[in-house]
Amino acid sequence: MEAQGTVLVIDDDRTLLRLVQEALNKAAFRVLLAGNGIDGLQEAYVRQPDLVILDVMMPRMDGWETLARLRQISQTPVIMLTAKDSETDKLRGFQLGVDDYMTKPFSMKELAARAQAVIHRARQSQPAHKMERYVSGDLVIDVDAHRVTKNGNVVELTPTEFRLLHVLAENAGRVLTNEQLLERVWGYERGEDTGYIKRYIWYLRHKVEDDPTNPQHILTERGFGYSFQAT
Repeated sequence: MEAQGTVLVIDDDRTLLRLVQEALNKAAFRVLLAGNGIDGLQEAYVRQPDLVILDVMMPRMDGWETLARLRQISQTPVIMLTAKDSETDKLRGFQLGVDDYMTKPFSMKELAARAQAVIHRARQSQPAHKMERYVSGDLVIDVDAHRVTKNGNVVELTPTEFRLLHVLAENAGRVLTNEQLLERVWGYERGEDTGYIKRYIWYLRHKVEDDPTNPQHILTERGFGYSFQAT
């Protein structure tokens, strides 16, 4: 069976590490293990995995700090593991650039499926050979450079915010439903998490609109979803 990719698992629970390794190996992933955030960052820097699975609660350096430091050196996709089923924790993770979120205890088969989906989505969103650039008034979305500017100033977006804006822009003038956005941005159906779309649209509008309460670029189509309007 062809390898699905390389996954780095960072968790201080040795039993969980073993179980995750067995499940991912069975699903044809190459697996790297690290028992703490410091070792995990070193592995991520040296080995350049396709995906990082990161636990929130760890001694010395917790998952939040590990994630923040990881984002300084890499845009590698991340799935966070947590014992808490808290919306606040999930939103914090997504704001920091988490691609997916799983609450313990979880199904190993589901973890493997989500890992496959996240890696597939990341590979699909890699810059194409052709130039991909969207311009709407003073807003410029340069996909190849992974950069957004407004009035010539760089707009700081998390990886998830950038993917959401990219999906909207490449479908300019077309209404996308919450379900379509969830599938295209996060890589699979997250029907129970449609509230995240509203929150991320709010984040984007406050970064790219002159007046977030009267948006000109990211429009709400009530009862349907959202669209990007090129001006």
